Amino acid sequence: MKKPIIVGGIIAALGIAGGVAVGAYQSSESGPRYADIVSVDPIVQTSNSPREVCKDVTVTHQRPVKDDHRIAGTAIGAIVGGVVGNQFGGGSGKKIMTAAGAVGGGVAGNQVQQQMQQGDTYQTTEKRCSTVNDSKEETVGYDVRYRYDGEVHEAKLDDKPEGDRVLMRDGAPQWQDDSQS
Repeated sequence: MKKPIIVGGIIAALGIAGGVAVGAYQSSESGPRYADIVSVDPIVQTSNSPREVCKDVTVTHQRPVKDDHRIAGTAIGAIVGGVVGNQFGGGSGKKIMTAAGAVGGGVAGNQVQQQMQQGDTYQTTEKRCSTVNDSKEETVGYDVRYRYDGEVHEAKLDDKPEGDRVLMRDGAPQWQDDSQS
């Protein structure tokens, strides 16, 4: 009878020791597990928004020319040149000087009228508009790298994770879990 008691005691002792060992193993695995966050990089998106920009500018205009061929300036210049040329020379020389004065005065009068026409300007204020693009950069998410069981994994998240680790449950990160630290 002593033998079965001893054998039963040994079996019971082994059973208790095995149960304690299994319990200790399970308790080490059943605690919360975390993955270390290796890097968090923002995902930035650039958008352009066109808008119209207007400003008032001063514009100089040339008045319309009434005498395109500058006949008045040529005629007045020729008359004045002829009168001046007539003051020089005598006999047939006087006629040559009058003719030369008239031609020279006509050319000079034409040029004077041209300069006066070009200088006859007026100014107006005009609205000038152009389209410009406003660039805007916006963070639309985050590329997150985390290390779990010696392997690096990646995830794309809408929000930046807090802290430097994430709770793991059944091998998956629990990004929304408040128990992170």
